[in-house]
Amino acid sequence: MHSGRNKVLMIYPRFNAGSFWNYKATCELAGARHPAAPLGLITVAALLPADWEIRLVDLNTEELDEQELAWADLVMTGGMLPQQDGSLAVIELCRSQGKPVVVGGPDATSTPQLYAAADFRVLGEAEEIMADFVAAWLSGARTGVFQSEMGKTDVAKSPTPRFDLLKFEHYLHVGVQFSRGCPFNCEFCDIIELYGRVPRTKTNAQILAELDTLYALGYRGHVDFVDDNLIGNKKALKRFLPDLKRWITEKNFPFEFSTEASINLADDEGLMRSMSEANFFTIFVGIESPDTDTLISMQKKQNTRRSLQESVHKIYRAGLFVNAGFILGFDSEKGSVARGMIDCIEDTAIPVCMVGLLYALPNTQLTKRLEREGRLGIPEEADHSQGQGDQCTAGLNFQTSRPRRAILADYKTVLEAVYKPSAFFGRVRRVGRALDCTNRRLELPKSMELQELKSSWRLFWRMTTAKGGVRGEFWKTLIDCLAHNRQALPYVMMMVALYLHLGPFSRQVIAQVQRQIDELDGAGYRALPVEEGTREVAAA
Repeated sequence: MHSGRNKVLMIYPRFNAGSFWNYKATCELAGARHPAAPLGLITVAALLPADWEIRLVDLNTEELDEQELAWADLVMTGGMLPQQDGSLAVIELCRSQGKPVVVGGPDATSTPQLYAAADFRVLGEAEEIMADFVAAWLSGARTGVFQSEMGKTDVAKSPTPRFDLLKFEHYLHVGVQFSRGCPFNCEFCDIIELYGRVPRTKTNAQILAELDTLYALGYRGHVDFVDDNLIGNKKALKRFLPDLKRWITEKNFPFEFSTEASINLADDEGLMRSMSEANFFTIFVGIESPDTDTLISMQKKQNTRRSLQESVHKIYRAGLFVNAGFILGFDSEKGSVARGMIDCIEDTAIPVCMVGLLYALPNTQLTKRLEREGRLGIPEEADHSQGQGDQCTAGLNFQTSRPRRAILADYKTVLEAVYKPSAFFGRVRRVGRALDCTNRRLELPKSMELQELKSSWRLFWRMTTAKGGVRGEFWKTLIDCLAHNRQALPYVMMMVALYLHLGPFSRQVIAQVQRQIDELDGAGYRALPVEEGTREVAAA
């Protein structure tokens, strides 16, 4: 039996290198080390006994000190799919040092067999099972699997995360979570498999208590609502936003908010207005494809029966700018989709687009279908060296319906078109004119204003010394914003700063995709019809 004050070292694993989401250059500009803080681990920390001593090491922002590991009685780790290699490395390190290690999180929950080397596996939503783990540990257990049914947790019982464990200066933003789950049924998405199709929400008082905690700890600036679809439960959100507006007004606007939402947000002008008045400034939207047949086949019907251009511009007029996700590689693609996707991105004037390749995630409807069809697994002639960075640098982990080379060629064409400087900055200028920022405020302490000023000077320096047409596009964008919509300048500069990452990253991915195309050409690749390819993959 283990008694006394337990010492827990929480280790947040590294994300795979070469990810769209690392924003390395943008972080450096802002004096940060990583975009987002590890909300999952600090929520787990809040579920542990109050008398346990807890430390946090984020391997994306700092190195692990051997003394930290020696200090701990127990190590906790885990994360998402792009952290899989990092999580396994932490487990291997702990086993080599004789430290008991607990793994959890969405990737371990989706593929628990990959984490068998961990002493403990905590699978599912932590609120349901941490008490059982703690009881087992205190009674002397040194191995075990603790599992809860997904999508059933009452998040109204979730504690305020241990924000005090974070080093705020390391991050571009911190996160809070209002809801879990999504009401839609997209074939490729694992959110509904992990968290269910009935969005469960915290109470207004819970979220305001979390914001109070951040405020009391001195944090100011960008707070991300990490919900996979903030508007999944519109009734609950509409009850919450007036309280959020009152809170942020009384506190003199210390935060501004971002989130993810489905495109049908554009159908509700009142909801968009309430989000803007509560100081939301941007949303990420999964558009995936401009093709209606493809949207229907992937069961993303909420994106059909609408003009995407009109919907996105409604959101701009409400004072929210849009980031978006697009995917290539669906079975329904009848031919080249590059031109349609480029036109959609230009028509909607979305500057920041995560354009990726379809990836069959564990346990999704897509993966189950591909397994039934004998198509899951990368064909022998494809490139097996890409790892699991994210859908930009790894994808198509199945026998594609359309020729793989054609999909890769389309992907390369889209990236080249949308991230060339004239195209990217042209979209930024159009967004800058369209944004209604009359409700936007952010009051920062003097120390942070100085940091913002330094970041702005660094941005100006980087842009005025940039080559390849970037410098001229930057000045055109700055002058256009000052002439037409000065209130949008902070958000225009935010999008400009993101190009420091997106420009080089797109070129890196383009080069990587070209290598894959060259390898397919060198292997004498020929397109297999789905039926023939399915038989060969199944036989293999």
